[in-house]
Amino acid sequence: MLEGILIGLQTALSLQMLLMVICGCLIGTFIGMLPGLGPMSIIAIMIPIAISMGDPSAALILLAGVYYGAIFGGSTSSILLNAPGVAGTVASSFDGYPMSKNGMAGKALSIAAISSFCGGTIGAILLMIFAPALSSVAPLFHSPEYFALMVVGLSAIAAFAGTGQVAKAMLMTLLGLIMATVGEGALFNMPRFTMGIMDLQSGFGFITLAMAMFALPEALFLVLKPKELKGGEGEIKDLRISRAEARAIAPVIGRQGLQGFFIGVLPGAGATIASFLGYAVERNIATKEEQEEFGHGSIKGLAAPETANNAACTGSFVPLLTLGIPGSGTTAILLGALIALNVTPGPRLMIDEPQIFWAVIVSMFIGNLVLLILNLPLIPYIAKVLSVPRNYLIPFILFFTLMGAYIGQNNATELLLLVGFGVCATALKFADYPLAPLLIGFILGGMLEDNFSRSMQLYDGAAFIWERPMTLGLLAIAVILVLLPSYRARRAKARAEGVAEGD
Repeated sequence: MLEGILIGLQTALSLQMLLMVICGCLIGTFIGMLPGLGPMSIIAIMIPIAISMGDPSAALILLAGVYYGAIFGGSTSSILLNAPGVAGTVASSFDGYPMSKNGMAGKALSIAAISSFCGGTIGAILLMIFAPALSSVAPLFHSPEYFALMVVGLSAIAAFAGTGQVAKAMLMTLLGLIMATVGEGALFNMPRFTMGIMDLQSGFGFITLAMAMFALPEALFLVLKPKELKGGEGEIKDLRISRAEARAIAPVIGRQGLQGFFIGVLPGAGATIASFLGYAVERNIATKEEQEEFGHGSIKGLAAPETANNAACTGSFVPLLTLGIPGSGTTAILLGALIALNVTPGPRLMIDEPQIFWAVIVSMFIGNLVLLILNLPLIPYIAKVLSVPRNYLIPFILFFTLMGAYIGQNNATELLLLVGFGVCATALKFADYPLAPLLIGFILGGMLEDNFSRSMQLYDGAAFIWERPMTLGLLAIAVILVLLPSYRARRAKARAEGVAEGD
């Protein structure tokens, strides 16, 4: 490993590679800040440029920089505009946006930047140490385990529900799962629930739904509540994180750095699931007083998903480089770029092409440092978005929302869907229904169905649940997560009754 690190340092610290890291991070950060584009789109566009370089190390370092740069910068639009354009930063808006509304936009961006840096750095260290060993663990996960992992993700919906809202959250999750069934099914390549509309053949676009659930209702709320249209004067203050706040988020960063990395290692999991599970775990283990803050501007609720998604982003390179298995759509595009450059990722990449493998890992340390240096000084200027009067912000939110939805699928039907879903989401928000569970159900629904269908075919029924101990263990965890909120509620009620009797 030490020899490999020295080879990686020699390659990554050359002037050309440093320029690739800086360019990739700059492009990724900028793209991540724009709702609707995301790393997949820009990496696909940049593949011809990367291939024309001829050097696989430089090409992969550039594309990897764009990838984790986009995840790093994706929190900005989530925090300032409640418009998450990257799936991995949806959970960051749950507490990041309320913080910005409460006059703590600068502090929210600071926490996001530091948490992202720590998550990415922890992930890079673990990747360097455990990549050889983890390459033998990842193949143990097959379709039944992935199905069970999706169920665990869905069972964590209670973490996104406020007090007394578990039933509403479950209902919204079911609605998200139903929406995920639109389009071609996993078992048969036949359109379902498309109502004869060809543009729905591939289902609803994630970007369209994300914008409709979060960004569009925000713009409509600003129109419907004119009292909130005043400028955000004085909101750009308190950029520093106090010692007490640093002590509060330090254990969160440590836990989610580890958890996010190991979730990212699993092919098919990725930054999105890591961020949701990170948020769910921190909310479930928090004290009762801290739980009340989640969803209303909790610093732990922001630090957890930001750390987890960046650590998972780094972890996703383990199956890509050591097994040749793409863990997400973005790493699938990176795999295509590697193959086009005549590099075969797999167990022998570390032996046959050590300069590529270790240069990418070393570049992640450099890239995370570059991202921190780029983002922290810019926070006061980025946060000034909130000083603009809200009536001027509405057209910008609508513009980015409409453009993001159109670019995502490149057809005008998405705009009609966006408006329709946006109006429905606004009505649900007025009725106090949580919108996050719907998006979680939609994101995980497709993967859940695919893996369940494959498992049923391979094992001729539901026998895979009993025949695979790991699947059974994960499903047991899901049951515990479902029952935990009601148990905690009963315990809190019993304690309250005990206190009342004592009085």
